[in-house]
Amino acid sequence: MNDLENLDRPRTPAGDGVEARQKARVGEAHGGAAEGEAAAAPGRDVVGTSVAHRGAADPVKVLMHRHRELCERAVDPLEIAAGLEAHGVTDRTAARFRHRDVFSLAEEMYARVPRDGDPSRRPTPTTGTRPRADWIVRTLLPGTLCAATLAGLHLTHGRARLVLAAAGTLAVALALRAALSHGPLGTNRARPGPPPAPGTRTWTCWLVAYAVLGDGLLQAAASGGPDGLPTGAADSPWPLTTAPLLALTLACAPAAWSAHLFAVRARHKLTASRGLEEFAASVRPLLLGAFTLFLAALTGLLALSTATVDDPAAPSQTLTLGALLFLARLLTIHGFTHAPAVLLTAAATAEATALATLFAGRLPHCDVLATPTQTLLDTWGPGSIPTLACGAAALALLLHAFRRLTRASAHGRTDSPW
Repeated sequence: MNDLENLDRPRTPAGDGVEARQKARVGEAHGGAAEGEAAAAPGRDVVGTSVAHRGAADPVKVLMHRHRELCERAVDPLEIAAGLEAHGVTDRTAARFRHRDVFSLAEEMYARVPRDGDPSRRPTPTTGTRPRADWIVRTLLPGTLCAATLAGLHLTHGRARLVLAAAGTLAVALALRAALSHGPLGTNRARPGPPPAPGTRTWTCWLVAYAVLGDGLLQAAASGGPDGLPTGAADSPWPLTTAPLLALTLACAPAAWSAHLFAVRARHKLTASRGLEEFAASVRPLLLGAFTLFLAALTGLLALSTATVDDPAAPSQTLTLGALLFLARLLTIHGFTHAPAVLLTAAATAEATALATLFAGRLPHCDVLATPTQTLLDTWGPGSIPTLACGAAALALLLHAFRRLTRASAHGRTDSPW
């Protein structure tokens, strides 16, 4: 039986059963003063405060034993509070330990753990919240390399263009990997959690590639093509859309700033809050503000990119894809990897299914398979498919983020230097 189940049982963790058995043993002894005094001997906490009549019947001591590793490695009471909440301890559960909330319970647990003579302390807001130059450069690098590559593609032709495209793609991919490995977007700063699912990167690459190639392929397939591979030329039978790619790579910087701002402000709220509900209520507007800030920055970058590369505007599909990728990364760096993996897979699968059914409709007696995709193309255009797929997934992730990222356990202290 896990800790949560033990805590939620009516007879635990108040310690009534232990206390009753202790009284029975003392009554049977009736004269064994030494044993009675040992069972009810007052203890002292680490700050020297007398804790009378606790001993083995102390419910907080029982809880500390269950979470001994958490208490010993915690650097402040907030980390214990976050760990308790992650194990299902709520304010109502804390009331069984004669505390008004989980934060108060965590403070007592922290104070009673021996720490080599260090006095217990009230947690203070985290320091080192200023952005660091190294991760700022990393987040600016993908957009800079992408812009340089696109500029080079407009100035080259033939084989030189193919070589430049391959080299530029590799450089941008490496820059993105560096940006997503350190700093506010890096998983090294998150609380311990499962690594991202193996297919997450694959489906993310698919979604980004579809933003560049998907609309042109859909249009070509609807008209009986494509008749060749994309060349990047204006008269190509399979046209490319590069503005979304440029905007999304440039958006790495505002994504990192938004994630950094959310993490720092949430940590301050965690320090100041006196209850889980109070903390959740204070973090919700922070999460919404960070998400809105990122979308506003992406909108501006998309307008700039569209004007720079002279591509047709595709605001809806680019914004929904950007929202999906930002929320997926935000959840991942805080240790919640399952939902992002599932919804990224769902969005990519929807786009792949639309393409597959359009080609399958060319088979004899299978034209009905292409009807849904063809209807969307005729009604709202090729951009409607990624907009619907990514928009639905982003909305689901946003609702999930409001549940997960407003928990104290999502903002436990880490040793990340950024």
